Amino acid sequence: MTVRHPFHLAFPVASLADARAFYGGLLGCPEGRSSDTWVDFDLQGHQIVAHLAPGEAGHRATGAVDGDDVPVRHFGLVLSMDEWQALADRLRGAGLKFLIEPHLRFAGQVGEQATMFFLDPSGNALEFKAFADPGRLFAR
Repeated sequence: MTVRHPFHLAFPVASLADARAFYGGLLGCPEGRSSDTWVDFDLQGHQIVAHLAPGEAGHRATGAVDGDDVPVRHFGLVLSMDEWQALADRLRGAGLKFLIEPHLRFAGQVGEQATMFFLDPSGNALEFKAFADPGRLFAR
């Protein structure tokens, strides 16, 4: 599947400096435009915007998914298996604490996927996942 239209996602953070270190430094997202209250990042061609709003940041609710308490509010990317493994290894090497450790979800089922969840410094949840067969992204 080719993404024709990049998405735009704005989310709250408690600190722009921490957001720059996390999204720009750790995740390697190039920085775009910015002001004193927001920063654009390029998340593999998608525009994500960290807005300074400390009271709004962080995840609050979870839902059960295949035995895990998954943050209801989260975002991330679907990567290739090789990219997913490289990211998991890089994050482990950086000492990042995972909210949900990298593992295989829905093993043996049509929706089988590698997944990991972690929080940014403001408590916003991110999920990065991968499918052995990318054609199964929307399979039922």
